[in-house]
Amino acid sequence: MSNSKDKLNFLDFVLLWCGAAISIAEILTGGSIATLGFKKGLLAIILGHLIGTGIFIFAGIIGTREKVPAITSTRISFGLYGTYLFSILNVFQLLGWTAVMINSCAQSLNLISKTMWNINNIPLWSIFTAVLIILFIAFGMTGFKKINSIAVVLLFILTLVLGWVVFKSGKLFSRPQGKGISFGGALELVIAMPLSWLPMVADYTRFAKNEREGAFGSFIGYFVGSSWMFIIGLGAAIVSKNPDPSAMMLAANLGVSAFGIVVLSTVTTTFMDAYSAGVTFLNIVPKLNEKTAAIAITIIGTAASLFVNMDNYTNFLYAIGSVFAPLFAVLLTDYFIIKKQTKIVDKLLLNVGAVLVWAIGVAVYYLFIKLDFIFGATLPSMIITGTIYLISWRYVNKWKLMKTSKNSYVA
Repeated sequence: MSNSKDKLNFLDFVLLWCGAAISIAEILTGGSIATLGFKKGLLAIILGHLIGTGIFIFAGIIGTREKVPAITSTRISFGLYGTYLFSILNVFQLLGWTAVMINSCAQSLNLISKTMWNINNIPLWSIFTAVLIILFIAFGMTGFKKINSIAVVLLFILTLVLGWVVFKSGKLFSRPQGKGISFGGALELVIAMPLSWLPMVADYTRFAKNEREGAFGSFIGYFVGSSWMFIIGLGAAIVSKNPDPSAMMLAANLGVSAFGIVVLSTVTTTFMDAYSAGVTFLNIVPKLNEKTAAIAITIIGTAASLFVNMDNYTNFLYAIGSVFAPLFAVLLTDYFIIKKQTKIVDKLLLNVGAVLVWAIGVAVYYLFIKLDFIFGATLPSMIITGTIYLISWRYVNKWKLMKTSKNSYVA
């Protein structure tokens, strides 16, 4: 995207992130907090998205300013070897998301196909979904931008229909049934969803025409799209006791529409997972083509999707938060508050002190998960991690592995 005509504007970002947010995973996660009831669940959804999307916008601003992908930007604080570690963790995360999304899509499509055409074959629908994702990857970002604009408009119209099916019921404000997730646990699950895009947002905002369009377009697109999906999932789980959109739409005789929503929502979201995995992998192996890497991730993710256990989905989201919340707490503190270094230094191989602070942040995150804190784990762990780094950076930044013309040494 070197030409100005290939740059992304405000509307491009709105459509891009709205498309990423319209997914089965978001609906199912919204359904998982239904025991809170609609009012408390809605509060958790709005507050969680304000926090999570707000955090991910700051990571996107770094990408716009420095014109580098998200994982590459972490070299500012952690050095080259640090980004290798985070690249590996991010590839595993994206591989996990690819498998989860393809599995969710295949399960939903199989439910539709059994009902409408008497076809019961989950591996078939997994492969079908993977082929469509690979075709999207083949079009590249420029081609995807055009296809995604059409897809998102269609998807949003279809989800309005889905919303009508959910909210026309008078059961929406019925009392919550049974004991379930706490408000703090629900808030953390909501925050974890936009947080999972932290190591990817700059992969796209680096192509922004300007900082304002990239930031506001990304925020509005993701906040509106993801909040709406969570609300639909929450409402569906309360009304029908089943947050799966396919079941709802089949009950409402929207079989073909159900098929379209599931396929389009999965492809537009999982394309971004696979594409960003390819971009991240280039940080480790620069000579590799990003499309080739993205296609490889899709194929591996398709194979893994056959063994995905959705019972571990919540723990998967927590694992993402534990890694990337303290990581970006250090980077954002470094970049926006300390401002000691706002450019990538080629000689910095590893900032050992920054890595140690990050590790402390991971432990703090899980401590707050165990405490079931009312404000979740992401926000307090990021504040504590950032504060530790802010107080100690003059000392811990002496623990660095630097590159010289002849060898490497610890400074």
